[in-house]
This record gives sequence, structure tokens and C-alpha cells, in this order.
Amino acid sequence: MLKIGITGGIGSGKSTVCKIFSILGIPVFHADERARNLIDNSRGIRNEIIREFGPESFIDGIYNTGYISEIVFNKKEKLQKLNSIIHPLVEKDFLHWTESYENAKYILEEAAVLFESGADQFLDYVIVVNAPLDLRIRRIMNRDGISKELVLQRMKNQFPADNILPLADWIIENNEKHLILPQILSIHDQLIS
Repeated sequence: MLKIGITGGIGSGKSTVCKIFSILGIPVFHADERARNLIDNSRGIRNEIIREFGPESFIDGIYNTGYISEIVFNKKEKLQKLNSIIHPLVEKDFLHWTESYENAKYILEEAAVLFESGADQFLDYVIVVNAPLDLRIRRIMNRDGISKELVLQRMKNQFPADNILPLADWIIENNEKHLILPQILSIHDQLIS
């Protein structure tokens, strides 16, 4: 079984691409969702986050995303600390998850910070979903109802496209000029043959 990473900047369309792969019957591990599940359900992670970021990290036992985001989007060292708590456990969870799909030709790991977290070292290939910056900004503003400034603040914590595109084995252009389905089917055909 091949392990394929799928990543791209915020607003690039990773989720849409993953939905299409799922329709094709490909198992998809959503690293961000799994991280959230681990945060919500692991007392050890919760205690480490509280120790590092204070008791305001959880309100009535619920992860205080706004509070944590405010801290980590403004202080890179705090983001690195949060990642050092969560990412190793997400990768362990991913490797355990893959055991359920040993008979699959390939599986996908979707992660917004695939290269930044070092998760790419556990993968055979990587797909990068790419879209122009202005389109990505517009998508996130519409999706999340936030300002352009907040979108740009989130983006600065991800590697720029110029850094990750050369690391890709395949690039899916999601720029409203190219259809994504033929690009996905081409990659799929290569991976199952």
C-alpha cells in the first residue's frame, strides 16, 4: 500500500480534492480533524497544552480554539511548541490508522502543514493542491467570514507555495482555469496501475 500525502496552502482546495478521492474509494486520513479529536479526548495532550498555554486553553473541558489561535498565530515559537505536542501523536495515529487499509492500493493523508510538521517523511509520494494567492484569500474570507488581514496572518504560518511546489510528486492546479477532475483521475490511474 502506498501512503500519499496531500497538502496545499489554506484555501487551495485540499478538502474538495480529498472528497473526490474518497468518491473514488480511496481512504483519506484528515490530519487536522484527527488532531482535534486527540486534543478533545486525550487527557495527556490536554494537560500539556494547559501547562504550556495556561488554564484558558480549555473552557469547561472544551478546547479554546480562539485563545490558542491568538497566541500561536502571533508567536512562531508558541506554534512550534503546540506542534511538538500534537504532531508526533497525529503521526502515530496515522500509522495505526493505515493498518486498517493494508489491502488498499493507496491511502491519502491530508494535512495543511505536511512538510512543516515533518509528516512527509512517512509518505511515499506527495500531492500539492495549488491555487493563486488572491483566490485562496477570497475563498477563506467567504468560508470563514474573516478579514483579509486574518487570512494573511494564518497564511504566514504555512510554507509559501514556492517552497512546497518543488517538493511535490504531483501538483493539482485548482485555479478556476483548469478542471480538477481530470487531474485527479490521472494521478489515481497512475497510483492504481
